[in-house]
Amino acid sequence: MAVAMAPRVLPLPRQQSFSPPIVLNPFVHPGRLSAGDKLRTVLQGIILLPLRLISITFILLLAWLSASIATFCEPGRGFLPLEGWRRGMVRTTLSRLTRTAYFMMGFRVKVKGKVASLPEAPIFVAAPHSSFFDGIICALTGMPSIVSRAENLSTPVFGTILRSLQPVVVSRQDHDSRKNTVAEITRRALSRGQWPQMLIFPEGTCTNRSCLITFKQGAFIPRVPVQPVLLRYPNKLDTVTWTWQGYSFKELCIMTMCQIFTRIEVEFLPVYVPTEEEKSDPILFANRVRQTMANALNLPVTDHTFEDCRLMISAGQLTLPMEAGLVEFTKISKKLNLKWNHVREQLDTFAAIASASKGGRIGIEEFAEYLKLPISDVLKELFLLFDRNGDGTIDFREYVIGLSILCNPANTEETIRMAFELFDMDEDGTITEDEFASIIQSALRLPELDVSALFKEIDADETGKLSYEEFKNFALKHPEYASLFTTYIDLQRHQLGMFEEHSTEPPALVSETTPLARNKVCPEGSEDSSTTSDKKDD
Repeated sequence: MAVAMAPRVLPLPRQQSFSPPIVLNPFVHPGRLSAGDKLRTVLQGIILLPLRLISITFILLLAWLSASIATFCEPGRGFLPLEGWRRGMVRTTLSRLTRTAYFMMGFRVKVKGKVASLPEAPIFVAAPHSSFFDGIICALTGMPSIVSRAENLSTPVFGTILRSLQPVVVSRQDHDSRKNTVAEITRRALSRGQWPQMLIFPEGTCTNRSCLITFKQGAFIPRVPVQPVLLRYPNKLDTVTWTWQGYSFKELCIMTMCQIFTRIEVEFLPVYVPTEEEKSDPILFANRVRQTMANALNLPVTDHTFEDCRLMISAGQLTLPMEAGLVEFTKISKKLNLKWNHVREQLDTFAAIASASKGGRIGIEEFAEYLKLPISDVLKELFLLFDRNGDGTIDFREYVIGLSILCNPANTEETIRMAFELFDMDEDGTITEDEFASIIQSALRLPELDVSALFKEIDADETGKLSYEEFKNFALKHPEYASLFTTYIDLQRHQLGMFEEHSTEPPALVSETTPLARNKVCPEGSEDSSTTSDKKDD
């Protein structure tokens, strides 16, 4: 007869900081043109599109010519700043040509605030970054340097224009590229006016302007004043937003040039001068600048970042809903000390479990099937520890947090060794199927449970006995089981605690009179060695 399971008492409430964000996915723009918008766009495009394409082509050729002259026999080949007439040509000629190009494409630009000078703010930080059209800021700020990928410099026409801006180049082939990029940004920002100002989009990727995601630290590590720049596109029809899921680059260009006009608002906020505290902590500096910009835009902030984009794309490739990959990577990586590659590996496992479910979520049935265990009270409790919002399913975010908080801390060498000894009843250094079945049946309160399939999966060499290495390798690959057994251990401790509350014997005698204290689940003198209750519940 199954013993009634003692109710589990969670010692700590779950942290609200791990609650999912209230904003929608910032990396998608599902909006599509209505039939009326499509018809209007086609009719306008018949006249506007060819005229604008011809005009833009002509302007691009003039810009390419100006950039070629400015960089002809360039001293230092990008390692030294352009000076004299070269820099003057970039600031005036290219700036005016860029403004003209935007005007010919139908953009009507409204500017608010005052542009800071180089001594006032060596760096501009612009957000929200939602389109390649955000480059209008370059024309308004005297063509500052930007951060660009190395391969962009080899693009015909655009590469020459880009080179004239003397960008900070990021190379995918260079393993130290990120560190070198930050070092170069710092060197230029502290050059006392030798280099031009820099324009940085600290979000690092495009969003749909529904929020401000995590700011990268590159613009804030130099510890110099920055000028926040806000971007708005107050248009009834949005043909500019370029996200990871939505219209392509070509589609947006064509649709935008088929509109009679497109509005852009660029607002220059007062220069933000960091305090001594912010100078010593670039993360704090970045977060406070972001909050200042979010307040001015009346937008929320989230802890999403470019790594969420990568996970989102990976989720789509694994036939999961793309939103499954959104875990607010900045938050969970900081709080749980996770690396992107580790989370990406967990996504593969999650996809394998959720393959039979709908909507990319795991129900208790899929959870039980993955663990090759029946649905029991203990398994339900473990499932509830993953199911953070109590909706009866686990999404990938909950799965990652659950593995890190509930399972991985329990899955230590000490815990695995203790669990192995728990199974090895005759202490011969191996676990037989009968020994394995006895503990599993006891842990799950299911005396008739058949565990032969699970045992065979662990028994890699098919000897009918489990060595410690086999047991350890399986436990490391399946951390859910570590949590399952430590949960069982905690339940036994809970029962022992109930005994202690009603016992009139001194606490020191409990371990001598209670069978629990003499077995391998809770050996004498090691009451705290196996519990993970302080790590399980966040």
